[in-house]
Amino acid sequence: MTTEATLPSTSVSPTARQVWTRTRGIVLAVLLLLAGAVAIAVIRSDARHGELDPRSADPRGSRAVAELLADRGVTTRVVTTLGEARAATGRDTTLLVAVPDLLTPRLQNELRSATAGSGGRTVLVAPGSPSVERLAPGVTADPATSPDSTLSPRCDLPAARRAGTADTGGVRYTTTHLDADACYPSQRLATLLRLPDASGGGDTVVLGAPDILLNDRLDEHGNASLALQLLGSRPHLVWYLPSLSDSSALSPDDERDIFDLLPPGWLWGTLQLFIAAALAALWRARRLGPLVPEKLPVAIRASETVEGRARLYRAADARDRAAAALRSATRTRLAPLVGTPVSQAHAPEALLPALSAHLRGEPGDGQDPHTLLFGPPPSDDRALITLADRLDALESEVRRP
Repeated sequence: MTTEATLPSTSVSPTARQVWTRTRGIVLAVLLLLAGAVAIAVIRSDARHGELDPRSADPRGSRAVAELLADRGVTTRVVTTLGEARAATGRDTTLLVAVPDLLTPRLQNELRSATAGSGGRTVLVAPGSPSVERLAPGVTADPATSPDSTLSPRCDLPAARRAGTADTGGVRYTTTHLDADACYPSQRLATLLRLPDASGGGDTVVLGAPDILLNDRLDEHGNASLALQLLGSRPHLVWYLPSLSDSSALSPDDERDIFDLLPPGWLWGTLQLFIAAALAALWRARRLGPLVPEKLPVAIRASETVEGRARLYRAADARDRAAAALRSATRTRLAPLVGTPVSQAHAPEALLPALSAHLRGEPGDGQDPHTLLFGPPPSDDRALITLADRLDALESEVRRP
């Protein structure tokens, strides 16, 4: 019978109770954080919508200007699809396009077709090139932005003259329309353009920066006055926030799979990465020969080794492993003393009869040798210490002449 067959089954893996004891503090903290995040999200869900959103009370939102317009009898309605924006155009409506650059070229052309000749006002917030060229033909965006944020009107547009200085500095524009109002220039390029329609009585306003619409900038300079005049000229304001959920954003010709979005040469680049990873794995996993044991560079005292292993056992609460090691070592030392071969030291039927013949009285403080040498693991640290003392006493008794 081999040693592995007779040793009790042991494990250093922590139990479920030990894992819960060690991690319950972290789990509780995570649950509290999640509960707090959900509570904050629920409380503020009615106020947090995003930048340039008239429902948002955040510093980058536009709820303040919507409230001021409501006090003046102007209704504000938020739309997120091109169909809703096209249906809302009319003589008594101002259509504000919050982020024109998010629209695809096809949607920009369709939006321009809907607003041209409608008789209403269209306000484009900081469109870049080439968006502004599709939404406001005849207007070009300069690649360099305005170095200054606060600018003076320097034009004859009544709304700009009444508002005075405002934070319009951003994208700068040039136009070929001779009847356009070019206001708030920065280095001779306008940051606000008003383009009257050739027919229908409507117009298009190109605004170089969104600052005059933001909650945290509305009370500075003439921002509030300029925003209210630009957006309050009609009784209805439709605030168009382009959305990725707009089903009309893609036509069948625009639909592409994920591989079409990857840059050219990605396949060869990926193949090179796989080859490099395989070579690195082979390099790190190479074997130059069989494993060779090496002597330690310094001598370590046996007491330090025993103490270190004992601390590992205690850290893992592995009393069963510690008790098995103590009992196995004791049986191995007792076998030659009682005349039993070492190969049978861990067989109770071979060791115990020979051991009983060498005992003079009650062994191991009155404990049965079978329980002492082959019994169950101790239940706690105190029992483990008691077991070690009794094994030592048993071995001393056998060695006594």
